[in-house]
Amino acid sequence: MLKGKNAVITGGSRGIGKAIALEFAKNGADIAIIATRESKASDETLKELESFGVRARMYYCDIRDAEQVESAVQEIIADFGTIDILVNNAGITKDNLLPSLGIMDIDNVIDVNLKGCMFVTRSFIRNFVRHRKGSIINISSVVGLMGNKGQTNYAASKAGIVGFTKSVAKEYGRKNIRCNAIAPGYITTDMTAALSETQTEEIKSEIPMGKLGSPEDVARLALFLGSEMSSYITGEVIKVDGGMYV
Repeated sequence: MLKGKNAVITGGSRGIGKAIALEFAKNGADIAIIATRESKASDETLKELESFGVRARMYYCDIRDAEQVESAVQEIIADFGTIDILVNNAGITKDNLLPSLGIMDIDNVIDVNLKGCMFVTRSFIRNFVRHRKGSIINISSVVGLMGNKGQTNYAASKAGIVGFTKSVAKEYGRKNIRCNAIAPGYITTDMTAALSETQTEEIKSEIPMGKLGSPEDVARLALFLGSEMSSYITGEVIKVDGGMYV
């Protein structure tokens, strides 16, 4: 489905990002992952990707820094040539009630989740325009659509991604560049692993399907949006939340 395509995924060494990278690799795409730093997880992910017989490389930078991003992007383009798919997945949380959020808690979440997404897209957009094609997939969240107590900073960053996605879709649609967002609900990742059993059961009770999603649920939608099967879809925000926010 993605044979001959090159995909870039930020935060692709674990969680949802890793699941997307593996799904793309299974379907024939060569993979470039942007991570913050080298780690055991990034090394293991690289080996898993290569086991599918595709080309895979890791690139390290702080996506909060526009200059570091530009440097990493130029290196990726030099190594891979045309980039066909960009997945802006990297994200963090620093949860607390608004009066208890420190300035750094606000800045870091906005800088990584929203500005990082903007910086990476901005640096790759010339590649897409030059080749008059491309699919950009931004990972937002249902929290960015419905809000959530204790997550004002996170919700604001993810809501910002929605507005950014729709704007990019309008700016570049005529150049055959599509931009869509995925809004996951509660997915079994490191973030949800920190929840207590009681908290998890309370969350499940609010989800019509009665269960948490898997990273693979998100990855399969990303595969669809990255492929030609979604060639006439742009500017959309698609939820993967088991009906949590209807």
